[in-house]
Amino acid sequence: MNENKSILKEKSFDFAVLVVNLYKELTEQKREFIMSKQLLRSGTSIGANIREAKNAESKNDFIHKLAISQKECDETIYWLDLLKATEFINLETHGKITDAASQILKMIRSSILTTKQKTHNL
Repeated sequence: MNENKSILKEKSFDFAVLVVNLYKELTEQKREFIMSKQLLRSGTSIGANIREAKNAESKNDFIHKLAISQKECDETIYWLDLLKATEFINLETHGKITDAASQILKMIRSSILTTKQKTHNL
């Protein structure tokens, strides 16, 4: 599981870099400031909460931090969908970043379920 956590930590950091770069493009080239700011906030929060989970005080705290990360990831996908629907990003950009977010979301959900199962089996 430590390897899986490390992969999740790396993927969420790489995802945050994608989000920051998209934010810069949206604000500098497209002059879009509202949705892109929301995307920046939620997209970078995913990895921050995953890092916080690493230092959790208990299994319940760990699950709670990952649950926050899960919510932020789902919110990020919402902002990406809205940016695509309003034609601020194209289908290719949307697909690339949404796929990355979906992979992270699946990994987070899996980590939460695994931790809950281990906690209940004790």
